[in-house]
Amino acid sequence: MIISPEQVLSALKHVEDPDLKKDLVTLNMIRDLKIQDLKVSFTLELTTPACPMKDMLKNACTNAVKHLVSPEAEVEINVTSRVTRPMDTTALKDIRNILLVSSGKGGVGKSTVSSNLAVALARDGAKVGLLDADIYGPSLPTMFGLVGARPNARETSDGKTLVLPIEKYGIKVLSLGFFADPDQPVPWRGPMASNAVKQLFNDADWGELDYLIVDLPPGTGDIHITITQGFPIAGALVVTTPQQVALADTRKGLSMFRMPGINIPVLGVIENMAYFTPEELPGNKYYLFGKDGGKQLAQHFEVPFLGEVPIVQRISEAGDQGSPVALEDSPLAAAFARLAGRVAQQVAISNAQTANS
Repeated sequence: MIISPEQVLSALKHVEDPDLKKDLVTLNMIRDLKIQDLKVSFTLELTTPACPMKDMLKNACTNAVKHLVSPEAEVEINVTSRVTRPMDTTALKDIRNILLVSSGKGGVGKSTVSSNLAVALARDGAKVGLLDADIYGPSLPTMFGLVGARPNARETSDGKTLVLPIEKYGIKVLSLGFFADPDQPVPWRGPMASNAVKQLFNDADWGELDYLIVDLPPGTGDIHITITQGFPIAGALVVTTPQQVALADTRKGLSMFRMPGINIPVLGVIENMAYFTPEELPGNKYYLFGKDGGKQLAQHFEVPFLGEVPIVQRISEAGDQGSPVALEDSPLAAAFARLAGRVAQQVAISNAQTANS
């Protein structure tokens, strides 16, 4: 039997990306198709290396060729990725997606989520940067074991000086904490803080990134407005805890992204400190601060609920030790890997919607 490229592509048109709601051939995800006798090989190009459905799509492609072309076909699939972006822009053109991690209230673990999300995406093969925009309380230097570190700089051909983010765990990290005494407060007025944040974006040599995760300060102040109106943002992730007082503030923070003049896609809600599970009783969940608050918030605003993060001592210990828990091979690391997959999934969906609008 002779297998033709047309037969293979026709079969693969029956495989649909469940997020983008189109078949893989129409989405131009099938590349480098080669056929030799009964051997069929091609590249499946996904929208993110953190795609949670890569195995499912790969198996679906194999089954489609065997069932619709020939059961004797030998199918070899190479899976790669090309991360999409929301729009073409000349501003920060080498950064495909800027993701804001936000909360209406302090103390909900926003920096913990930011750091572990960055690590999980990088472990999946994405090029990731992490920007600490919490001017008054930068915590990422501690969480990455970089307290006291000072970034280097380089001069461009036109005489401009660019700061080089510090690379650790495969992530490019930049924080105002690198430039300030950790024991001294930063008594800056709003315009001064906003200008400092702009410099972290514009005067840094980020290189090529799939995702730049921005750890915002709590609230809805000057820095939020500066970033959301000044840079091409792919979307926002909203972190909350289950308590009603946190949820009330989070509603305001989420609503800010939908205000006229800002209008940034909310990619979803993450509930931190959702429940407690003792080590000696791994099957038990104790909802210390209430249950399903984040899920109900997501339903109210009609945005995705991306998942729960438990309140576990190991998460805070790992952050204090400068080694985020997502680096480990453990159930907690697996939970952050799943969260990273859902976030990458929502970025791809949002970018596709932007491209089609």
